[in-house]
This record gives sequence, structure tokens and C-alpha cells, in this order.
Amino acid sequence: MNVIIVFTTLFALVMMTVIAIMRIKSAHKPTSKLKIILPPLFMSTGALMFIFPYFQLSWKQVVEALSIGVLFSIFLIYTSKLEVRNQDIYLVPSRAFIYILFGLIIIRTIGKFIIGGKISIGETGGIFFLLGFGMIFTWRIAMLVKYIQLEKSINKKDASPTK
Repeated sequence: MNVIIVFTTLFALVMMTVIAIMRIKSAHKPTSKLKIILPPLFMSTGALMFIFPYFQLSWKQVVEALSIGVLFSIFLIYTSKLEVRNQDIYLVPSRAFIYILFGLIIIRTIGKFIIGGKISIGETGGIFFLLGFGMIFTWRIAMLVKYIQLEKSINKKDASPTK
């Protein structure tokens, strides 16, 4: 069991590193509604794991995991800024983002070691999937709201009469 926990933790670290690199590179290109919405949609396919009894959780575990994910998303929402450049909307990279991302993985790993000894690996996987999904979904919804507000302000400027 410890081998699985170590493997999944290393995998999570690799994925977080990939996400951090992608986020840095994406700062050089305009963002869009689609780029904001797609990650949680792609991640939602992971919920198919709950079809199998090995991963199924009680409703209490579901609510707790999603609630913790929503709380963790506050850090990501706070550090995610959008700005307008040449009529395009860009995600501004924050230096704090990388630290927050890796801080969350450390908290998640500690939680995995604490919880992993008390419940099955399947339940642990399900809980941390929901925690991650709750965090990313909430963060992306907040980004989408900010994006739509900026898009409206751009459209108002374009529609205003010039002299």
C-alpha cells in the first residue's frame, strides 16, 4: 500500500509541474472562454471511477471533499488575474501561483498519508479526485465570471462613439 501512495504522490507532483509549465507558457497567448471551461470538463470524465464500488464514497465524504476543494480554490482565485492587452484577454501569471500549487500538493499529500491509513485506497482516490475537482471547478467558474466581465467592458468600449 505504501508503494501505491508514493507512486500516486510522485505522479501528482509531476502533473503539478506540467500544469505550472503550461500556465507559464499560456501567459503569452490570449485566453478564451473555451480555454477556461475545458479543464474541468476534461477532468469530469474521471468521475466515471465512481461507477465501480471500490471508489464509491458516502455522501458525507463527498460533501467534505468538495467543500475542502472549494476552500482550496480561494487561493487560486485570489492569485488568478486577467488583463486586457490589445483587445485580447490574458491570464497574468502570479509568482504566488507556483508556491500555492505546490503548497496545496504538500497539504494534499499529508492528508493522503493521514486518511490513507484509515480508509481504502479506492476511497482515498475518490476523495482526492473530488477535492481536486471541487477546487478546479470553482476556480474556473470564478475565472469565467472575471473573463465575461472583462469581455463586456471591451465590448462597451468598442461600442462607444468616438469623436
